[in-house]
Amino acid sequence: MALIPSQVLRVAILLSYFSILCHYKALDMPAHQTYGGSWKFLTFIDLVIQAVFFGLCVLIDVSSLLTKGADSREQERQLKKLIGLRDWMMAVLAFPVGAFVVFTFWTLYLYDRELVYPKLLDNFIPQWLNHGMHTTVLPFIIIEMRTTHHRYPRRSWGLAAVCLFGVGYVLWRRRRKGFLRFWSR
Repeated sequence: MALIPSQVLRVAILLSYFSILCHYKALDMPAHQTYGGSWKFLTFIDLVIQAVFFGLCVLIDVSSLLTKGADSREQERQLKKLIGLRDWMMAVLAFPVGAFVVFTFWTLYLYDRELVYPKLLDNFIPQWLNHGMHTTVLPFIIIEMRTTHHRYPRRSWGLAAVCLFGVGYVLWRRRRKGFLRFWSR
């Protein structure tokens, strides 16, 4: 029952996401007190997605270590369901949302910092936390893609799910501004 490096790495990544989330939630920022709190930021949603994804990866690693050598078909069936969920999350949420957050943030930051990360935020968010939220996501996902075989859903289903997530996020954000006021009657 030996641990392999990728399993240890997943635990370390999961712990780093928990650390980032705890430090982020401990920040006393005015934006966290308004409608939606931290959930209005795609960066925060992405951190939660990454933490859930790597938590699922660790759960699968622990389950496979504990059930190795057991002849229970039910345990094997449950493990396959978890692996299917992990692969779906990777293809539909973890990679697309993570890559979008990293590339969009840094592109806008380089173009005009004030659009996404005004200098005022330097007083609230330490530099290491900014990189934890906007930089490390992509290398962690790429490492996961390189160390673990994933079975991806059909392209049409994957694109539909990513688009559904994106549209859902945009509609939720627009609702705040009264765009969908007629739905809340």
